[in-house]
Amino acid sequence: MTFRTRLLVVYTLAVVASVGMVEWLVERATRDAFESMERQRADALVAQFQREYDRRGQEIVRAVKDVALSDAAVNVAISSDDSAFYNEASAMASAHGLGLLELVGGDGAIVSSAEWPVRFGYKEDWLLAPTGWKPGAAFLRREELPDGFTLALAAVETVNAGGRQLYVAGGQQLDQEFLAGLVLPAGMNVLLYRNLEPQFARRLLTGAADAVTDTPEFQSLIERVIRERRARVATLGSGAAAETVHALPLAGIDDNLLAVLLIVSSRRELVELENSLGRNGAWVAAGAILTGILMAAWATARVTRPVRRLAESAGQVAAGNWNATVEVTSRDEVGQLAQAFNRMTHELVEQRERLVQTERVAAWRELARRLAHELKNPLFPLQITVENMQRARESHPQEFDEVFREGSRTLLAELANLKQIIGRFSDFAKMPAPEMQPVNLNALAGETMKLFEAQFAQARVTARVELAAELPTVAADAEQIARALRNLVLNAIDAMPEGGTLTVRTMPQGAGARIEIADTGTGLSQEECARLFTPYYTTKTHGTGLGLAIVQSVVSDHHGRITVESQPGKGTTFRIDLG
Repeated sequence: MTFRTRLLVVYTLAVVASVGMVEWLVERATRDAFESMERQRADALVAQFQREYDRRGQEIVRAVKDVALSDAAVNVAISSDDSAFYNEASAMASAHGLGLLELVGGDGAIVSSAEWPVRFGYKEDWLLAPTGWKPGAAFLRREELPDGFTLALAAVETVNAGGRQLYVAGGQQLDQEFLAGLVLPAGMNVLLYRNLEPQFARRLLTGAADAVTDTPEFQSLIERVIRERRARVATLGSGAAAETVHALPLAGIDDNLLAVLLIVSSRRELVELENSLGRNGAWVAAGAILTGILMAAWATARVTRPVRRLAESAGQVAAGNWNATVEVTSRDEVGQLAQAFNRMTHELVEQRERLVQTERVAAWRELARRLAHELKNPLFPLQITVENMQRARESHPQEFDEVFREGSRTLLAELANLKQIIGRFSDFAKMPAPEMQPVNLNALAGETMKLFEAQFAQARVTARVELAAELPTVAADAEQIARALRNLVLNAIDAMPEGGTLTVRTMPQGAGARIEIADTGTGLSQEECARLFTPYYTTKTHGTGLGLAIVQSVVSDHHGRITVESQPGKGTTFRIDLG
């Protein structure tokens, strides 16, 4: 078999395999995308339910608190004749928009009930329990009404007046009206099963609309969620009628499961889309395979030799010979490709030279700009001091000695500042190679934090050290790592001008160790984090911008890794991993 024939066979098989793979990938990607979208929509509905649940709960808490603070509630609390307030709860519930309201005495006996007036004197022992409900918080409760039990979102407040105590328990029913307030995407429904009876009861399953999907399909799922007390996902039905159901348990104050929330998604769209993809894919596959065979027969005869030459030249470029070229023997597409390749290699050489020159110029410009900025600050007071000394010498000779002494102190201070600035640039320029020795990062972190105790107190910074009990030693230069830690601690203090918390922690990381420096300061944006380790770049109004560049240089010399995680207003965390 000739090379051309083998290439034709391989090309044909590749086309067949590629078409089949693409069709499989498209179908799988479609299914995954649908499943992901369905999960997102279900999560959005759950979040929407939770927001509505929280909002209703807050409204109920406010309404119950308003009732408890009212004069009428105080009058009920201090009165010794409970029978005089038999119908008081109905008026209060109506005035404050509550569907359920009971006024209960300190002994647990009902004084007045809006939903069931004849329960006067009945005991509500759950209000006297030491655990369960809390003032100011809404909760689910199984509430008894004249016509049966219902599920209620309730809250309780207490009134203490005249040496007596009154419980105000109010709320709203969690029913179809509550679900009707949710915005449902197309093809989705939300149901609520109220677990108010020992056995499953169809009438306790309600939805946002009157029509509820066939109940028998849901009974086993609901019973399983109630039995296992955890969320479940199930696909019910088959074909275009199939539905995906997300079932979530809802518990009351005594951790008893009172309801199951059901998010129902129709799978009709996915089934129809898969059927359509299957039909269209068969036709597309047949056409692609036939076209591929024809193209293979032509391509193997025309492209083999020029492409091989092009590949050889490309290999030379990859090996570093950027001057490699391809001989142009035709004017067709392959010849144009060869010409384009030759132009590309020529332009790569030119662009590499321009890039080197541009980077060199940019580096010198940035260095000059940073030096000019840093040196300009101390030079100005130097100039002012010398001018003051000259004026004192000429205008007030008798006062010159005093001016000279003050000016000398200023000159020496600013010269020391200049020396320090130049020293920083000099240190960065001649970073020595690390001298590797076994280092205990726990001890190093503890010693570093002790050095800054005075600065922590002055800056109102609370220092925390969280050291791993079993931390492996790492090979490192202790002095250089300590220098990097000091720079990070100083940065953290500067990031908390109003004080805050600085936490240094260590932990095992693979075969090595990790050290974290976290602050609660002003934080950084993503753009600032991306440029943070660039030499001479700084987010401060002062400084050379070399601190973090030195830190990165130290970590890089140790073959380690440094990362930063930050959000504006939420603080910054630096992580150093050493092996």
